Amino acid sequence: MALVVQKFGGTSVADPQKILAAAKKAIARQQGGHQVVVVVSAMGHQTDVLVDLAKQISDRPSAREMDMLLSTGEQVSVALFAMAIQSLGHKAVSLTGAQIGIRTDSTHTKARIKSISTDHVKKILDGGAIVIAAGFQGIDQDGNITTLGRGGSDTTAVALAAVLDADLCEIYTDVDGVYTTDPRMLPEARRLASISYDEMLELASLGAGVMHPRSIEFAKKFGVKVLVRSSFKDVPGTVILAAEESTPRPASGVALAKDEARITLENIPDQPGSSHALFSQLAASGIAVDMIVQNVGQGGRADISFTVPADDLTGALDVSNQVARQLAATGVSHDAELAKVSVVGVGMEREEGVAGRMFTALSAAGINVRMITTSEIKISVLVDKKDAQAAVQAVHRAFGLEAETTDGGADVAGSQLVKSSPLDVVRRLEGMEDLAIEDCQLDSSQALVTFTDLPDKPGVAADVFEEVGRAGLFVDMIVQSHPRNGLAEISFTVPAGDRDKAIDVAQKIAATRGATVADVPHVAKLSITGVGIRSHAGVADRLFKPLADCGINIDLVSTSEVRLNVVVAAEHGEKSLKVLREAFGLS
Repeated sequence: MALVVQKFGGTSVADPQKILAAAKKAIARQQGGHQVVVVVSAMGHQTDVLVDLAKQISDRPSAREMDMLLSTGEQVSVALFAMAIQSLGHKAVSLTGAQIGIRTDSTHTKARIKSISTDHVKKILDGGAIVIAAGFQGIDQDGNITTLGRGGSDTTAVALAAVLDADLCEIYTDVDGVYTTDPRMLPEARRLASISYDEMLELASLGAGVMHPRSIEFAKKFGVKVLVRSSFKDVPGTVILAAEESTPRPASGVALAKDEARITLENIPDQPGSSHALFSQLAASGIAVDMIVQNVGQGGRADISFTVPADDLTGALDVSNQVARQLAATGVSHDAELAKVSVVGVGMEREEGVAGRMFTALSAAGINVRMITTSEIKISVLVDKKDAQAAVQAVHRAFGLEAETTDGGADVAGSQLVKSSPLDVVRRLEGMEDLAIEDCQLDSSQALVTFTDLPDKPGVAADVFEEVGRAGLFVDMIVQSHPRNGLAEISFTVPAGDRDKAIDVAQKIAATRGATVADVPHVAKLSITGVGIRSHAGVADRLFKPLADCGINIDLVSTSEVRLNVVVAAEHGEKSLKVLREAFGLS
């Protein structure tokens, strides 16, 4: 007998009629021969109502009491949902997070799951009842109620599916799947039949609101197949699964993060330890950074730029100014009126010219690129907030995503569910949301090419990578640092065997732009891959500190949700690999 976890969001249980409709979906699953666990959010806008009540009592309510208050929203929902199933003649038992045995840390309002007990839930399921579980909540070691923060019910659902070895986790919501971009912003966006964990992680962390990144982290970590589908329409939905089971596309979607703030420390010493000094203090303040761009040093100095959510700008600036004084940087600049546009696709690492297509589309739309960072499956650019929607539209059309064939292939509701092999029980139940670093790899086969003094205006990146693409060069990392004094710097890596061709192309481009070109014939690229790289504050510092302790300087950095890449001098490659594998427990 297969086991299915179903999650119904607030809009899906907003009133008694919708609760009854959702209850019928759960009953239908059970009658199809499956054991069923239902995870429920608070009804409609009930959480907002509770927050408003708290504000009427206190301007600064304690986090513990807010958790106590907000958890009641889900308690109402699970009780009504169980009543609905019972009224339809079937067995159901409602459980709070504490009754299930969801153990979290003690970080109120944004707790992380440490473990989940399965004995009580399995006993109820074996007795023939449907389990109705309260999403968004758990209990800490002292018995205090905790809540999981934004997207907490999604996280609860996928976490329960993980520990119960569920065959499928169905996420019922007010949209009918995962789209190539937000259809409210771009009506021609199309639903995807399937998408890989890594692509969904990137899109979710970059602003795609269908699912929260933490829930996708669980899905990838434990191999949970997730189906996102509509509560109100009978359409197939989108399956989220392993990359080897999904369709590899150079671009699966375009995401927009609307409220990004950029901070740049200017002219810091280009030496081991500078990055560590900055990111260790940001981590100690609980600030998780997103894009990190360090340009190639000149004259013993370099700039480090990074982005944070606009809400974290004040705290991040305080830290940055302190570090700037410690390092004798010449200044700290920032910009809060920025947005990040990203194209994501597992197939882009095997296809030439993807970056050129993106940059050309932005250039044609007259949009200037402020920063660039890439990973194997993502290209992110920072643009002015006023250009954000136009940028999404331009990139979406450049990859033909409005014409993507997306229907069909995702409806697993009626198919036979094959139970996966169980993972190690200890691994499932302990440290469920701990950072999970999978590997650290060394690539010593690349050369580094850098443009300096490029005029900062629309089309610069497009010109560079159109020429690079026409030359048949395959580009790996691309980093554009924040421009200063009207001039930008762009670095990229190519296979070392193509270095001479790359230099010829670069010098021709530089001659027409008044720029200069430098290169390093052989560099070492270190790649850290895993789950939780962006959502755990301090990951960057864990990478920078051991390298600094060994006197190894970092020449280039690029970041993503599932990967963090750094470039160091070729002679330090093997040593860097050894110290990083030790630092992340991979030895």
